[in-house]
Amino acid sequence: MSKIGDTTLLIDLIALEHNYWFLKSRLAQETKFLAVVKAFAYGSDMITIAKKMERLGIDYFAVAYVKEGVLLRNAGIKSPILVLHPQPVNFGELIHHSLEPSIYSPKNLKLFLEIAKDKKQIDYPIHVKFNTGLNRLGFWENDVDFIVEHLRDRKELKVVSVFSHLAASEDASEKPFSLTQIETFKKISEELNQKLGYAPFRHMLNTSGIINYPEAQFEMVRSGIGLYGYGNDKAIDAQLKPVAILKTIISQIHKIEPNESVGYNRAYKSDGYKITATLPLGHADGISRQYGNQKGHVLIKGRKAPIIGNVCMDMIMIDITDIDCKEGDEVVVFGQNQSAEDFAESANTISYEILTAISPRVKRVIINS
Repeated sequence: MSKIGDTTLLIDLIALEHNYWFLKSRLAQETKFLAVVKAFAYGSDMITIAKKMERLGIDYFAVAYVKEGVLLRNAGIKSPILVLHPQPVNFGELIHHSLEPSIYSPKNLKLFLEIAKDKKQIDYPIHVKFNTGLNRLGFWENDVDFIVEHLRDRKELKVVSVFSHLAASEDASEKPFSLTQIETFKKISEELNQKLGYAPFRHMLNTSGIINYPEAQFEMVRSGIGLYGYGNDKAIDAQLKPVAILKTIISQIHKIEPNESVGYNRAYKSDGYKITATLPLGHADGISRQYGNQKGHVLIKGRKAPIIGNVCMDMIMIDITDIDCKEGDEVVVFGQNQSAEDFAESANTISYEILTAISPRVKRVIINS
């Protein structure tokens, strides 16, 4: 691995491929696989990740918003792209770029029908989302008749999938709730199929669902965080590989005397002679102020160096008193011997947040391409 000279997010495509095949190995051969690449592929590099996944033979992509799908199309991605949270103002652009909308409300169904009619579409693919307990987006169970009534004898739209989302697939204590969601979804999809007169494919499982509810694979599954190396389960995490590796360097080293302070608001005060190092990343790079003051640590030569004082916009300070290192030495924030989950837990948050928070100004370098 090449030596870095400043703060860098390394993106390991061999790790991505490993995670994909690990998750695929838990599926039936005929089950389709959707890769979630929203939020710049969980803070990494959406276009690079999508191109790699397309070479691996992915069946579908999912993004949150239309503009993300447009970026993929403009980069040459040909695979189907599901837009999970499209806004009506972007429906025309969505059709122009052959993106496929999640239709989750009566209002959006009626609006999209009118746009499709205006653009003279025939059998334009849509994905109908039902709310089975997450209470975020989705039609209710009793909306089936409304959906069928608006699609009957209309040539503009074709329901290609029906889907829902588990609320707590990673939480064993919520298994009864998850099983109720799955049964509700089965009931809804069966009713919808009967009344539509055809059978759209179904998908409900996210990464933790793939791991914990294999009996509910239906015709497709969706994975986001698992592809990037995290399974919301330590045993599974041990079998996955982090795709994103955040590294930086030591900019300067200081010797601190007893009772001296470090950083804004003098948030850290030394209880003895200390040696500190300043690193070139801060909350503008995605390391928020919830870290610092002994919450969170980085690794230097495999040893833990706690973050001290308040995180600055462009810098953090660490305690290296017991570590033999020098200015210019490499520092691992997360990814190697310290996962993003480990780093996030120290500040009472989750891997999703730290991964997606990494700023665009942090240089991305693709490795193992």
